[in-house]
Amino acid sequence: MNREPRVVVIGAGVAGIATAYTLQQAGFTDVVVLEKGTDVGGVWHWNRYPGLTCDVPSQIYQFSFAPKADWSRVWATGPEIQQYHREVVDRFGLADRIRLDTEVVSAEYGGDTWTLTDQRGGQIVADFVICATGVLHNPAIPDIPGLADFTGPVVHTARWDDDLVTDGRRVAVIGTGSTGVQVVSALAPGARSVAHFVRSPQWILWAPMGIRQPAVVAHLLRQAPRVHGAVYDGLLRASGLLADIVTTPSWRRRAVQAYARLCLRLQVADPELRAALTPDYQPLCKRQVVSGTYYAALQRPDTELVTDRIERVTATGITTADGRHRELDLIVLATGFRTHDYMRPMRVVGRDGITLDEAWANGPRGYRMTAVPGFPNLFTVLGPNSPTGSISLQLSAELTAGYIAAWLGRYRRGEIDTVEVTAEATDRFARDVADAMGPTVWNTGCSSWYRTEDGTIDLWPFDRTTMERMLGRPDDADFIVTTSGTGRPTR
Repeated sequence: MNREPRVVVIGAGVAGIATAYTLQQAGFTDVVVLEKGTDVGGVWHWNRYPGLTCDVPSQIYQFSFAPKADWSRVWATGPEIQQYHREVVDRFGLADRIRLDTEVVSAEYGGDTWTLTDQRGGQIVADFVICATGVLHNPAIPDIPGLADFTGPVVHTARWDDDLVTDGRRVAVIGTGSTGVQVVSALAPGARSVAHFVRSPQWILWAPMGIRQPAVVAHLLRQAPRVHGAVYDGLLRASGLLADIVTTPSWRRRAVQAYARLCLRLQVADPELRAALTPDYQPLCKRQVVSGTYYAALQRPDTELVTDRIERVTATGITTADGRHRELDLIVLATGFRTHDYMRPMRVVGRDGITLDEAWANGPRGYRMTAVPGFPNLFTVLGPNSPTGSISLQLSAELTAGYIAAWLGRYRRGEIDTVEVTAEATDRFARDVADAMGPTVWNTGCSSWYRTEDGTIDLWPFDRTTMERMLGRPDDADFIVTTSGTGRPTR
């Protein structure tokens, strides 16, 4: 028996592109990618704010199947990364599979197939659904009294207005993290003034983020693909050291933490400002921020760090808890994303009418980043626990896509009709994650977007070798499988 599965991939960002390529290479032909945006690239399409730069070196922030030698910088800018994604889609002929401006609003399982409905009411039936929606796509809008009353522009960094003028204007940036740091650094030189409203300061690792990649390096890597491959593999191995730093208490972790403290001490001379910039948690506990310009930008005479709580926004500015009112022309929300939404707000209905919101009432949970109990023939790429903090997202997506392709191959050969991970296997994985999370730096007492509604840490606490093992050959013992023609579950 040989049959072609009808597959719908939701999302055309890093995860969706990796999945589409992997399925194409495996010979699957009935694959459609539905993307809510007007372009591919995911987070790199939605984020276009000034100063946007990747905090991962360019030579590792790429797909293994699409090496790029000629990055213009050691740390690539957002526009260059977005252009890379467009080039990958065109190079491998993936565009014909992608439907842009198509947001899936619901996906319902009907006993043997899935029916997906888009924002215009169009429907598509699939044998398998692969949610490659990522974690950074739904902006988090803060609930600040009076925000809607402000008469000037209010813009979230993930929905930037390309026509917005910031030079010569009084700008407020609300929120820290990499986005807030990058925006403040980029806007400070041209703005009339910048007030950075920070609820909790971040540790900043200094690095020369603007350094250009020498042309001779690009030429060498382009002319010697094997050398380029060796550089990529070497960077992947080096990332294993980062995994060790964040997951295991050691002298390496202490050395990086000491460097973070040294960066602050050496770059901020004013003891009062330095004290205000000193977090009350260990370096690396949150998503680490890297910048070569932020501390200098904050020490400009026209830039201010504001740590007092925002009392309310008025028509003309922001009033803080100390009673001071700052007149403003523009408010920038660098407040991140609702990172634990995953495929939501899409309504997902699985077996026996269970909804994803019901299944995740206490926070998102899944099996090895790939499957959710109660939802047959539905897989996730970069799903729960997928933010790694130490392992390339591209590598994670490629490994997961290969794992899913193995299941689809079994369907094509007629070996299975449906596959659903068991609750027991998912619970066991959750316990393994909790045990491994104990000694990690993320578990040292800070509040961050890594934590879910129930307080668990939604990260991957294992190393690359463990990821490759877990995403190797699927284990039937962890799944309920129905075989062709029987309709009966087997184990």
